[in-house]
Amino acid sequence: MKRPRRNHSPVFKAKVALQALRGDKTLAELAQQHDIHPNQITTWKSQLLEHAPELFANGHSGSADSERRIQELHAKIGELTMERDFLSNALGRFPAASAKR
Repeated sequence: MKRPRRNHSPVFKAKVALQALRGDKTLAELAQQHDIHPNQITTWKSQLLEHAPELFANGHSGSADSERRIQELHAKIGELTMERDFLSNALGRFPAASAKR
């Protein structure tokens, strides 16, 4: 019988991954202790190692993505402002054309 899917907290995942990195116990021992599959521990350990550098980048993770997104949004604001000003000026110059419609 298949057991229901469980959702583990990020704190739990980090704790287990750090225990695996320490190497005090084997993956099989950790899996038995926490009642999870050894492959799951390997996955969490890999994720921890992959994302560890982000923790030290500018004091918080994702700062490069946030900065890039802010720049994109500022560019979009500028583009929309230019379009609005252009259309506003165009409509202001030809009031008779807009009144006929």
